Amino acid sequence: MTKASQILRQEVVGARRLSNYFWATVSSIGGIGFLLAGLSSYLKVNLLLVSDPSDLQFIPQGVALLFYGFAGSSLAFYVWLTMIWNVGGGYNEFNQETGKITIFRWGFPGKNRRIELICPIADVQSIRADIKEGINPRRSLYLRAKQRRDIPLTRVGQPISLASLENQGAELARFLGVPLEGL
Repeated sequence: MTKASQILRQEVVGARRLSNYFWATVSSIGGIGFLLAGLSSYLKVNLLLVSDPSDLQFIPQGVALLFYGFAGSSLAFYVWLTMIWNVGGGYNEFNQETGKITIFRWGFPGKNRRIELICPIADVQSIRADIKEGINPRRSLYLRAKQRRDIPLTRVGQPISLASLENQGAELARFLGVPLEGL
């Protein structure tokens, strides 16, 4: 084995997914639009380019528009911050040279922002594939280690394809020399 083939590193996508960029943009546009419409009804000045909400009564329509605008803008702000902080992003590193497995993820800012789990390769019992179909499908890989709960290895959110899950699981089980369960 060469030195490069003794280290397997898998990047894990966190909050910086295309779907999050889409929903953050839609929420931003909608939230700002509702805020401007509510303010237009209060100030009796047209702040929007699309329509003229200054003719609306501030109570109750303007208040409702301000509430929805605040809620949409708050949601957009939260999603943008999670993408900036890349919550859930990180890597899985399997190093046969040192005999250690490092699982690293970014969390929310604070004292526990860096989530790092180091486990000896000798403690690994198997790689488990969890496949659940239906309305809310779940396809993920777990590392089953002695004296620990199953450790998730794949990203959270949209389930990966079955072929990709099988390939990743088989490659990892072969690399670590442990069985692959659940397929």
